[in-house]
Amino acid sequence: MVRRKIVRIDEDLCNGCGQCAPNCAEGALKIMDGKARLVSEVYCDGLGACLGHCPRGAITIEERETTAFNEEAVHEHLGGREALERACPSSVARSLEGSPGTTNSRNKSELRHWPVQLRLVPVKAPFFEGADLIVTADCVPFAYPGLHTELIKGRSVVVGCPKFDDAGVYAEKLGEILKSNDIRSISVVHMEVPCCFGLAWVMNKALESSGKKIPVRQSIVTVKGEIREASR
Repeated sequence: MVRRKIVRIDEDLCNGCGQCAPNCAEGALKIMDGKARLVSEVYCDGLGACLGHCPRGAITIEERETTAFNEEAVHEHLGGREALERACPSSVARSLEGSPGTTNSRNKSELRHWPVQLRLVPVKAPFFEGADLIVTADCVPFAYPGLHTELIKGRSVVVGCPKFDDAGVYAEKLGEILKSNDIRSISVVHMEVPCCFGLAWVMNKALESSGKKIPVRQSIVTVKGEIREASR
């Protein structure tokens, strides 16, 4: 162990936007469980190249006892790739509006932004402002053929699985998104299988914690690809 400078991440301030990760030349930062985290302390050189890329000021440099920076371990970790190649594209929020789609208009993607996974999307983003938001289970795209043309066209979208992920974490993250942005309406779309109904619970908890009144529509997709509005 040595005493040296190293990155400190305030998890209360971090919203998982991911802007820091591509700016770490050593690949020491990664978005995990909706927060920026150190992959390993041996990868962090403590120089702070990531500091100016956190919009919430969640990253600082502190001096403490830790493992020594290991340049050889960093090289092995990176595998000789350039910085942009090793940065995970899923962690960088960006708008896709105006981007060229496929030449076949029938199959044109209607996705307006990236990322879409609820754990990866930033809490505050331009594509959430004034948006009609669709919250969909991750199995829906495989079952419902009209996903792009009927469900996500003109909407911002977040995707998740309430069975295999922590529904409580989902509710907290979604609640923060609703608090931090002007969402006009919400559509919740999930499969007919029982475990998928947890997404409706997530939405209810998120609305409750946000303190906002936003119109919500809930739709259910069958495994045969049919869709119907949930009874109230």
